Amino acid sequence: MTVQPNVLFIIADDHRYDAIGAAGDRVVKTPILDAIARTGTMMNSTHIIGGVDGAVCVPCRACIHTGTHIFQATESQTIDDHDRTCVIRAGANTMPSWFRSHGYYTHAVGKWHNDRTSFSDGFCSGNALFFGGMSDHREVPVFDYGSNGFSPPNEPRVEKQFSTELFTDAAINFLEQYSEEDPFFLYLAYTSPHDPRTAPEPYASMYNPKDIPLPPSFMEEHPFDNGELDVRDEHLADYPRRQEEIKSHIADYYAMITHMDYHIGRVLQSLADSGKLENTIVVYTADHGLAVGRHGLLGKQNVYDHSIRVPWLIQGPGIPAGRRIDQLAYQFDIFPTLCEMAGVSAPDGIAGQSVADLIRGETKQGRETVYALYKDIQRMVKDERWKMILYRRSELTGQGSDRMQLFDLKNDPWEIRNLASSTELNPQIERLQGELRTWMNRTGDPYADCFL
Repeated sequence: MTVQPNVLFIIADDHRYDAIGAAGDRVVKTPILDAIARTGTMMNSTHIIGGVDGAVCVPCRACIHTGTHIFQATESQTIDDHDRTCVIRAGANTMPSWFRSHGYYTHAVGKWHNDRTSFSDGFCSGNALFFGGMSDHREVPVFDYGSNGFSPPNEPRVEKQFSTELFTDAAINFLEQYSEEDPFFLYLAYTSPHDPRTAPEPYASMYNPKDIPLPPSFMEEHPFDNGELDVRDEHLADYPRRQEEIKSHIADYYAMITHMDYHIGRVLQSLADSGKLENTIVVYTADHGLAVGRHGLLGKQNVYDHSIRVPWLIQGPGIPAGRRIDQLAYQFDIFPTLCEMAGVSAPDGIAGQSVADLIRGETKQGRETVYALYKDIQRMVKDERWKMILYRRSELTGQGSDRMQLFDLKNDPWEIRNLASSTELNPQIERLQGELRTWMNRTGDPYADCFL
């Protein structure tokens, strides 16, 4: 009889896909994540699909949990319908509920950021649970969860321990105490490296801003109104962007990542000490990326690669070591991929596709294109070389611009040179417009007619 593997699912908040040593960043220190990449596989081109809320993390997490695109994942994707855009659609099978129904003991630690009903349906228990979007990392409002429901039942208690350490200790406590025969599904959700980026020492002083190189796509201002230049994230630094200030932001961002990396190592060591590491699938990902000065932006309310691409590292039984896969994938492909690797059939009717064959090297075929959206103002489609972004002025806010960008990612991975006016590339534009139309119709994008 084959023993089903355990699952350790680790998700960060705001961790850009390339802010990892193994992904090519020569400044940030991530020895633990680098080790996962060496002993497992790195999905190097994993994308979010986006959403219609400035808090992009909410729809992204719903997509991860449900294994499908945003217009199937939540009760509402109407702009500014904040009470319902965080609610996972009734009847949707979530990753924890699905694994729970297939014999797994499901436990959660850290940030959920969706509704309580979907949480209760999915998890057997949980500790240090944070249901908000952000908080001071040293004043974290949390709940516990068990057979008697949430504790405290209504208002959370406030923990003074730094969030990354708080969540790590809770995860280790679960691993040390879990003694059941059923395999476990442990969901560990950090709020790091989300601002306020206030890593404790010695991490806070680890990166000297003067030594931080600016990205090639650094700009003092975004070259046009993208429709969302006044959102909270974009006020974390002054306009126009100053090089010294952006370098300080990057230094603080890296400090948070390195601090989190160390504590992920503590969790993996606890898993090894329990004797369960060899039979555990470990996943590391993030809800979305972050600009941190690229293209004159600070936040994630855009569809450049720095904001829509996320890390996806996976190691465990049957997963090749040292593989780097560049084929296109979606964040919501993680759910069905884990199902296949755990010997569990995936739910019917989801948009996610298992890439287990791709990871095992049994096929080289990934997705041909992916698309992403933000509110009613930005739409993106790309293949492995070409990327098109369409912008429009919002009828709701009056902000935004009717623009097109076309990037040759092979020769311009930083998305700096807009080739949309090059007439010889009209065939590429027409092809990508067709792909975008197909994606918007397939997902039921309510703004499809506004863009094409």
